[in-house]
Amino acid sequence: MPELPEVEVVRGGLEPAVAGARISGVTVLDERALTRHRGSASEFEAALTGRTIEGAARRGKFLWLPLAGQPEQPEALMAHLGMSGQMLLRSPGAPTERHERVRIDVDSPQHGELAVVFADQRTFGSLAVDALVPTADGAPGGWGSARPEVPSQAAHIARDPLDPAFADARFRDALRGRKSGIKRVLLDQTTVSGIGNIYADEALWAARLHPATPAQELSTRAARRLLAEVRAVLEKALAEGGTSFDAQYVNVNGQSGYFAHSLNAYGRTGRPCPRCGRPIVRVSFMNRSSHYCPHCQRAPRGA
Repeated sequence: MPELPEVEVVRGGLEPAVAGARISGVTVLDERALTRHRGSASEFEAALTGRTIEGAARRGKFLWLPLAGQPEQPEALMAHLGMSGQMLLRSPGAPTERHERVRIDVDSPQHGELAVVFADQRTFGSLAVDALVPTADGAPGGWGSARPEVPSQAAHIARDPLDPAFADARFRDALRGRKSGIKRVLLDQTTVSGIGNIYADEALWAARLHPATPAQELSTRAARRLLAEVRAVLEKALAEGGTSFDAQYVNVNGQSGYFAHSLNAYGRTGRPCPRCGRPIVRVSFMNRSSHYCPHCQRAPRGA
């Protein structure tokens, strides 16, 4: 599933193309792409056609394009990429993409006519026209937005560690009240957003923390070190365009990311730990897997 770096790469690619663009037409090819939309496909098309996109914003793994007009109830086109969703920029009249679900034709003041294509092989992703609601803390809704608003469907999602409004002290306080293993807490999007399985494993390896370590047992120093490593991992992944293991994650131009070549723990089962040389192990975790070094990341008592 695309995590924060992958979604941010998509957001950054979309923003210069869609900011100020007028939506000239919308074509829904598969209504399964609208599972989060409250309404029919024809209502989705009508709600967007003729509107102007203000920009592109993101909180955690949620991406949205704020729409101009209707100030009494601000709205945005919200996108959740799910397991395999892609937002692609194409020239007008370009052939239909494989697994294309929705096509949005826009007229950009900078780039002229373009098509924003939502393609999704597994159909777990979705688009929706959603109301923008005030943020609980009064700060901008997310990365790329100056408006203190967030889509209603993402209002429960916590800020991510790269968000300027992320509160480090609040995160540390949340850890003190959690008996769950620290990896489970990192994956809880209501506590901290944007961190998925890959980057949780990588940050825990860098911080020398076993994934099953109870969150409440982390000292203030350990919590600060973990948060610093989370940010370092996410920023490095961003710089390398995200992580691509197959053709399902690509940026808006269809290009893959390269962070897979920089992984230290995730997906390296049996290979030597880059730090100590012992083999990386893999264990089952929440219908997924955890990868860690049992020497560098000592298990807590009773684990």
